[in-house]
Formats: sequence, structure tokens, C-alpha cells
Amino acid sequence: MSKKNQLDDETMALIHWCIELENLLCKAGATRDQAQEYIEEEIELLTDQYYDGLTPEEAAQFALRD
Repeated sequence: MSKKNQLDDETMALIHWCIELENLLCKAGATRDQAQEYIEEEIELLTDQYYDGLTPEEAAQFALRD
């Protein structure tokens, strides 16, 4: 990857946060495809949750609420 295409540390941290969220959603019973679809559809909400300081666990609880 050229230097121009490298992601900054903040973006990489958000990606890792989403990966952890994906794993938690799968542990709660979602398929990998369902978890990834949720993240893709709700990326704006998830980005806000990340910057608001929610943990992946808290974001998963929010996603799994009734």
C-alpha cells in the first residue's frame, strides 16, 4: 500500500473496534454476514458511538436490544 493510501491511526482504531463488535455480535448468535451487514448499514451510528466512547460491548448491547 502506498503511503498515500495508508489509513491513519484513528481510522485503524475504528476498524479494530468494529471487528471486535462483529465478533461480539457473532457470539450473541448473529451470522458473520448478518454482523457485517449491520455494521455496513449502521456505520454512521457506530462511528458516533465509537467517538462517544462506547465500548464494543456497549455497542453490541445496543444493537441486540429488543
